[in-house]
Amino acid sequence: MTDPLSGHDGPYDAPVEIRGFRVLPEWVDYNGHMNVGYYGVAFDMALEKLMVDHLGLGEVQVEALGQGPYVLQSHMNFLREVQPDATFWFRFRMLDADQKRGHYFAEMMSEDGTVCATQEALFMNVSHTTGRSVPYPDWAIARLARMVRDHAALESAPQIGQSIGIRRS
Repeated sequence: MTDPLSGHDGPYDAPVEIRGFRVLPEWVDYNGHMNVGYYGVAFDMALEKLMVDHLGLGEVQVEALGQGPYVLQSHMNFLREVQPDATFWFRFRMLDADQKRGHYFAEMMSEDGTVCATQEALFMNVSHTTGRSVPYPDWAIARLARMVRDHAALESAPQIGQSIGIRRS
């Protein structure tokens, strides 16, 4: 299949905003706020909306082509507690992409615009038949490259490229 499955060819907002999320009761832990594991769930749900609604990838790609994005590496920073029943949204920027992979940075935002958490991740297109990486279709490569270009002028965030470890003085 050589035609796009959904999404659009850009231009892409810089950053792309994904809205419409709320902390579900089952996401709240014994500390009285959103459990750390559900941040990953929420980032994944927002990534899927970015993939389908803007890039034409994700579930629609798997159904049509038998291939789709797998997250290979993810680094999250938890900056502010998210309370029960709170609404939140995301800002995504594509940092880099090639024929098989994408590298993005996302921020989870509270309704008042405060950054609650960030995620930097690397994803790769994988064939469901072979379990190995495969190039994206040409239209998807072009869309990923366009999103990288459209996001190139965004100011960097301190969490991008951050290592993890105990800082010693």
